[in-house]
Amino acid sequence: MTGTVQHLQENLRHLRMAETANELPTLLRNAEKHSWTYLEFVQEILSYELKRREEKNREKRLKKAKFPYYKTLNEFKIAEQQSLSSRQIEQLKELTWLEQQYNMILLGPPGVGKTHIAIGLGLEAIQNGYKVSFYSMGELINILKSQEYLRKSQLQLKAIKEADLIIIDDLMYMAMDQREANLFFHLINDLYE
Repeated sequence: MTGTVQHLQENLRHLRMAETANELPTLLRNAEKHSWTYLEFVQEILSYELKRREEKNREKRLKKAKFPYYKTLNEFKIAEQQSLSSRQIEQLKELTWLEQQYNMILLGPPGVGKTHIAIGLGLEAIQNGYKVSFYSMGELINILKSQEYLRKSQLQLKAIKEADLIIIDDLMYMAMDQREANLFFHLINDLYE
């Protein structure tokens, strides 16, 4: 049973293992260099493919979240915040509130870090395999108002409904008319269903 590396790479691509196909020459050199057993080699191939797939999935989830910027919770200056402790931040990072499907509302005056914390929690959720959507209240209302006639809004609304974590920024800073409030209420009601 003989075959070239290129033939093996084609077979891997056919099996939709493109990442491993690209890395195969390096994996073969490492196997030879470290005298891997067949089992170790197969384990290394599968581990590599799974790792790369998870990285790509994480990148996709990050892109779909649509964060305005990236700030982790580790970058949050807890010393400047008197109403929040590092223990509370660490507890939030554990994401048990998300697993138990609790809602979280971050209240405070402008400039205290509510958006930073929300984005940081969203990034933590993405790192742990969750789907996240981030929208300002103004963006969300525009999506809701145009969903009847814009395909883009329909797709955005579908992504919002499929998300595990929905972050709505500046919820209290936008005045809504009766129609907008009704659309928002129906979205929240659909999400609870």
